[in-house]
Amino acid sequence: MSGNTFGKLFTVSTFGESHGIAIGGVVDGCPPGLELDESDLQGDLDRRKPGTSKYTTARREDDEVKILSGVFEGKTTGTSIGLLINNKDQRSQDYSKIKDSFRPGHADYTYQQKFGFRDYRGGGRSSARETAIRVAAGGIAKKYLKQLHGIEINGYISQLGPIVMDKVDHTVTNTNPLFCPDETKLDELDQYMRALKKEGNSIGAKVSVSATNVPVGLGEPVFDRLDAEIAHAMMGINAVKGVEIGDGFQVVNQKGTEHRDEMSPDGFHTNHAGGVLGGISSGQEILVHMALKPTSSISISGQSVDIHGKPDDVITKGRHDPCVGIRAVPIAEAMLALVLMDHLLRHRAQNTGVESITPVIPAQK
Repeated sequence: MSGNTFGKLFTVSTFGESHGIAIGGVVDGCPPGLELDESDLQGDLDRRKPGTSKYTTARREDDEVKILSGVFEGKTTGTSIGLLINNKDQRSQDYSKIKDSFRPGHADYTYQQKFGFRDYRGGGRSSARETAIRVAAGGIAKKYLKQLHGIEINGYISQLGPIVMDKVDHTVTNTNPLFCPDETKLDELDQYMRALKKEGNSIGAKVSVSATNVPVGLGEPVFDRLDAEIAHAMMGINAVKGVEIGDGFQVVNQKGTEHRDEMSPDGFHTNHAGGVLGGISSGQEILVHMALKPTSSISISGQSVDIHGKPDDVITKGRHDPCVGIRAVPIAEAMLALVLMDHLLRHRAQNTGVESITPVIPAQK
């Protein structure tokens, strides 16, 4: 099975399954000398881990990451950083009754057809459990980006089902288990989620993530456009079905006079492009939105087939998120950090010493 590695200079390779002994990964390309220990990574893992609130799966995992290599006397050595997280709360018996059935909306059918064999316990390799290692790796990138360049990355739920957040206050986002940036919506969200769980159903969500203080010049103008690689990173997150950069699909209704981000020596007037022009960062805030589908693991019966192609009705029991978008927030932050880290190193490798006669235009007028 290929496709387990992400990045070019700053790379992350992951391994492990949802109900295996452990999940792990290897981070290559991290510059030497970065002060690093497990506590730098654990904060984001705690935000992503299951069992932290009544709105997420009841599976209990500590998600305590161990750094196995690549760090000596508290600093990165420039060699491969090995990461490991043990699985502790697997309940494989929850899947025994549906091991010969395909859960509608899941990867069960496609995995069976591709490999002729599958790990039915929690989705195996296709489980979102794997993303814990991405979050740990993203923690390394986030620390480097912030410490050396002042880059700040913030994610939040911008819409959950029919409820749209009217304002974004990053100081509010991490004070509630829904990653909601609008405190006026918390009661409404709570009532909605309670009703949803009682119904035994699930709902989709829109997750947004931004990066500020990004330098001008990251990215490439053709295949490896910064926005293209961000979209690739976000589409690689479980349940993501759509990605927008900046205004995204709203541009369909915009005229050129409205959409173009005019500029003056004092700064950019707007940021409809989401911080990327021609595949290269403009120095403005990078803004990304993604749509996540409702999980198909619900307690309401759905029509499907079994491994022999016969009709079957499937009810998925066990512990599942009624809205997978909630725990996707730190994952989206991590993936954006991995892309920016990779392109920062690529820019340094090719363009060190390059000088432009044009002064840097402020991100905002």
